[in-house]
Amino acid sequence: MLIGFQNVTFEFGARVIVEDATWHIQPGDRIGLIGYNGTGKSTLLKVLVGEYSPSKGTVEKSKETTIGYLHQDLLSFDTNDNITEVALSAFERIRELEKEIEKLGHELEQDSENEELLIKYTDSLHELDVLDGYNIHHKAEEVLHGLGFSNEDLIRPYKEFSGGWRMRVLLAKMILQQPDVLLMDEPTNHLDLPSIEWLEKYLLHYKGSVVIVSHDKFFLNRMVNKIVELYQQQLHIYTGDYEFYEQEKMIRIDMQQKAFENQQDYIRQQERFIERFKAKASKAAQAQSVQKRLDKIDKIEDVKLERPDLRINFQLDKVPGKVLVELKEVSKSFGNLKIVEDAIAEIERGDKIALIGANGKGKSTVLRMIAGTEEFTGGERVWGHNVDESFYAQHQLEALTMNNNILEEMQGCGSKKSDVELRSLLGAFLFSGEDVDKKIRVLSGGEKARVALAKTIVSKANFLILDEPTNHLDMHSVELLADALNKYEGSYILVSHDRFFISKTANKIWEIVDHKIKEFKGTYQEWVDWNERMAKIANEKQKLGVPNIKIEEKPTIKVEPVQPKPAQSTNNTINKELQKELQKEQRRLNNLEEQLTKAKLEETKLENALGDPANYADKDRFVTIESDYKKAKQKRTDLEKEYETVFERVMDLEGQM
Repeated sequence: MLIGFQNVTFEFGARVIVEDATWHIQPGDRIGLIGYNGTGKSTLLKVLVGEYSPSKGTVEKSKETTIGYLHQDLLSFDTNDNITEVALSAFERIRELEKEIEKLGHELEQDSENEELLIKYTDSLHELDVLDGYNIHHKAEEVLHGLGFSNEDLIRPYKEFSGGWRMRVLLAKMILQQPDVLLMDEPTNHLDLPSIEWLEKYLLHYKGSVVIVSHDKFFLNRMVNKIVELYQQQLHIYTGDYEFYEQEKMIRIDMQQKAFENQQDYIRQQERFIERFKAKASKAAQAQSVQKRLDKIDKIEDVKLERPDLRINFQLDKVPGKVLVELKEVSKSFGNLKIVEDAIAEIERGDKIALIGANGKGKSTVLRMIAGTEEFTGGERVWGHNVDESFYAQHQLEALTMNNNILEEMQGCGSKKSDVELRSLLGAFLFSGEDVDKKIRVLSGGEKARVALAKTIVSKANFLILDEPTNHLDMHSVELLADALNKYEGSYILVSHDRFFISKTANKIWEIVDHKIKEFKGTYQEWVDWNERMAKIANEKQKLGVPNIKIEEKPTIKVEPVQPKPAQSTNNTINKELQKELQKEQRRLNNLEEQLTKAKLEETKLENALGDPANYADKDRFVTIESDYKKAKQKRTDLEKEYETVFERVMDLEGQM
């Protein structure tokens, strides 16, 4: 074990994050730490690295284990050094050796016969060679290029870069440090698709262990061999990728639900026995014994999925014409930076377009050009007939009314939906209960982004323009948003680095290639398959004789059926027979329960009839009712005796089981 929890409980005031959790991170583990927003995943990482101390239990770590921790708070770091120097700071000992060797070299120039200096110089060179110190510049450049930096970027000061690009530099540094355990909190938030794909390939061959908090299903599915889910203050561990987790979780939930229902049936049955016989002298002791057994039973929790549900019925005021918007030979540049030049594109009714590509290619710029919030260098945009557009981007946060509460902000967006419908929608965007009464001005940036997105989604627009709509949403909310957009009868174009979301929503792919807008008619997976085929054809045509570097596929986790040991076969047979007998007696008991209820009702009915003065006057009728009453009473007594016998048989069989 490298690091882990042993019976750890951690609390923030009265709020329990995790209770009595045991979790060990082993060499070779690639773990996805998942859970709904606000459950405390990032907090757990901080407990692991010692920033927070557990209320109970211990965090265990071997003395030799090194840990790298990538988290959002790192963005407070600032420096005038260029990004290559920041990345190279990962090689602390090697940089010390370089300075030491340089110093010793100068000293030897002055005193070349000094044997002690020569030995130190030789030893330092040897240590540098052992640590592969001559290749650190190459390694740093390779990682920075993989994360999307150009050659020109490598000499730019770190402080010139935006938050997302700074996080990439710090990620590069952490990767180069090669810690035994790499803890990564939302590493893909600041990466474009090519950089995510590069990171996947790199981490798949990483020798250390990795723990990743991420809402990117595709990334997790390719990356991890274990899932740790933080759910209802417990850690649930699944050995497999994300897809395996989804399947196994449903099986676990189904089993728990059935176990809960069976236990509830059992409890009700015991309680009925106690109620029926607690006042009967001959059975009072047995009823008391059953009550004691019930008091000691370990209660199975009901399955309550803590996730919102989203039911949006989109209502479009207008049906647009066949063509919604045309871009005619549009051009856009920022100084010497060219985004598009004489680009032509068209969005038709029914199009659901994902605009993808590397950061810096101008995806968000193109969206703003379509929306009309970005001026053109050349060309024109032409709207079609009856088009009502709604644009979501991060800058939309500034358009929110700061003094409104969340519900008031939603009421003012013109959807004419009821407060109940709006509350349901806000629940899907992680605003529940009293949250909707919060003022916009007190919300965090992520919360404001979710309000702005909810306003965009609920509008009656027939054309949506969405820039990174899945930022600040957890996995379930991303699924809800994808489902909602699939029901949407209008058209949309979106930018997202979430491949699951794109694969669920897009029927066309746009890419900016050589300053043109290139369109692919098909889904994201079809686009991926097509690109792979094209790359294969191109490689075959080159015939350079260079062997292809084969990237190993992620190992498939096979769950072998456990064969029962021969010594257990007899016990298994006996248990099966007991189980069959128990089920048979249980059915008898349930049947008797129904008969007893009917018999009791009949007895009560006849008892009431005997007390009716109208029946006193008719002697024959009274005699008949009296006779029927005696029979009903006897029947009920006989059924109770049989019920007692069968109940005791059930108890005996359960004891044997």
